[in-house]
Amino acid sequence: MEKYYSFKNQITNTIIIKKSEFITNLINVTTEDEITTTLKAIKKKYYDATHNCYAYIIGTQADIKYKASDDGEPSKTAGAPILDCLQKNNLTNCLCVVTRYFGGIKLGAGGLTRAYSDSASETIKLITDLEEIIEKKLITIQISYELLSVITKAMAPYTLINKTFAESITLTYEVPLHIEGDVIKTITNITNGKAIFPK
Repeated sequence: MEKYYSFKNQITNTIIIKKSEFITNLINVTTEDEITTTLKAIKKKYYDATHNCYAYIIGTQADIKYKASDDGEPSKTAGAPILDCLQKNNLTNCLCVVTRYFGGIKLGAGGLTRAYSDSASETIKLITDLEEIIEKKLITIQISYELLSVITKAMAPYTLINKTFAESITLTYEVPLHIEGDVIKTITNITNGKAIFPK
């Protein structure tokens, strides 16, 4: 299973390449609306810049969304290398904007690609609060009363979300997605198949 990482603190970093100034802003975002608002703010701040190129990734697994923009630079010389840096570092919920102030010396397609890639990768290295994103899944377990203590002990490491007492007991726990199958197998074994997992 692929791992994903994110961060909270915004990072700004600047490098100079052949008199062009590349200012990189790496920002935590979680929705497309947030991305739109953040991009507007950055473009307003650097209104006199030559280009504001960017890439973003939000979500994980099947829900992942990403986009790259060259903002007027030659096709695939800016947005694509920025996005590539984010993907290589397994980052998500992040927006990386590289603002360029042209210094008068043309870099060529290869030079531009390296410049935007270096800008993004150097800024990513400055992240100090990197955290792995653990995807969660809700598991509902229906059991008889005599199995409550056994289940409570086995599920102690996980967060109990809901508990209902009726003719039987229904418990809902939040568990890491990647071990959902193992948890169900464990519960099935310790209850000799008497636990039910309603969908």
